[in-house]
Amino acid sequence: MPRLEKEDLLKWFQAGEKPREKWKIGTEHEKFVFHKETFERVGFAGKSGISDLLNKLSHENNWEKILEKNNIIALKDETGASISLEPGGQLELSGTPLENLHQTCKETGKHLNMMKIAMKDLDLSMIGLGYDPKWSRSDQNWMPKGRYEIMRNHMPKVGKLGLDMMLRTCTIQVNLDYLNEKDMVQKFQISLALQSIATAIFANSPFIEGKQSGYLSSRAMVWTDTDPYRTGVPQIVFDDDFGYAKWLDYVLEVPMYFVYREGKYIDVAGRSFLDFMNGNLEGFKGQYPTIKDWEDHITVPFPEVRLKQYLEMRGADGGPWNIICALPALWVGLLYDPQSQQEAYDLARPFMNSKILEEGRISAAKFALGGNINNVSIHDIALEMLRISSDGLKRRNKLDSRGIDERQFLDPLFNIVNNNKTGAEILLEKYNKSWNAKIDNIFIEDAF
Repeated sequence: MPRLEKEDLLKWFQAGEKPREKWKIGTEHEKFVFHKETFERVGFAGKSGISDLLNKLSHENNWEKILEKNNIIALKDETGASISLEPGGQLELSGTPLENLHQTCKETGKHLNMMKIAMKDLDLSMIGLGYDPKWSRSDQNWMPKGRYEIMRNHMPKVGKLGLDMMLRTCTIQVNLDYLNEKDMVQKFQISLALQSIATAIFANSPFIEGKQSGYLSSRAMVWTDTDPYRTGVPQIVFDDDFGYAKWLDYVLEVPMYFVYREGKYIDVAGRSFLDFMNGNLEGFKGQYPTIKDWEDHITVPFPEVRLKQYLEMRGADGGPWNIICALPALWVGLLYDPQSQQEAYDLARPFMNSKILEEGRISAAKFALGGNINNVSIHDIALEMLRISSDGLKRRNKLDSRGIDERQFLDPLFNIVNNNKTGAEILLEKYNKSWNAKIDNIFIEDAF
């Protein structure tokens, strides 16, 4: 293969640029699947396993099966949507890139209904939380995907909680477009500086192994001790000269996990993609990466916001149906209207420092809206974020069939912030009162 040069990779990021009228919204959400009778997480094989569920979904909905070593590991449909497996059997919908939030929420509802129908005969159910509320790491079932085996072996070498991140967490994510490099930089800086505020608003994981964890987002806490070489808040994003080139240098410094060849994942965990580009990767001497190798590598950095050929917002816990619709609404309102984007930048500017934000991540994980960033109340920042987002959605003026605009999807977030009570705190109230500290009730009352 010809050598892959840095200039090729810079052009790859540039290829993500889109005119405003072509900007789309891509929403991803993960859910825990469990057996209704025992509340246990679902393994891959066996009766009513994940394999059975995916085969049933494929048969009933005509979704194409994706196989790895004859195991069904994902589904995709003709629109570009896919259902994939996280390491512990969490199911993720990666939605179709859509034009407005009405379409996004309709897609979410259609997906959840499809899942309910398929799971009914298998006596399975799903729940939207940021962290598995009951089962230990050793109780989990690993999915048969080659890249997960490599990560499983590598994670304990670089952090204490990486396996918990893989097995016991769920998130909601939105992917958004950028106009050009300048627009990408501002969007990246805004969303990275405000990501902990989203973590606080969406906090929905106060339990670990049936007990109160001491955090309102146990998911966010786990990410702070997963892998320092590929997670957190890269300071370079706030540098005056930040752009595609600096981000590229950051990604090239992130250690590799694997090289995919002839249907197999080959373990190169901890090695350098730069060495690969120079033909010096151990085990691949004289070989150079393809653009597909690069597209694999761009998935292995895990900062709070990630740039591919779009920007990914990665800070929110999994949650119920209305919360899934609310996460993209928050960021679309902030970043897809020019006036709101500038106001959001002004709001975020005082926090554009990685040290401040790393401290803010811990505060948001532990206290959610009760936390602080740089001695400023997270609750107060959240309220202003929602105001700016709501105004942005109003100016977008995307109406549904009833003539109602996209602001309706922010209603659950206004309820959270105005009442100063996150999903996690509502769960804790129930746990300590009506549930009598019996965590099994969560699978009955809060399942989809």
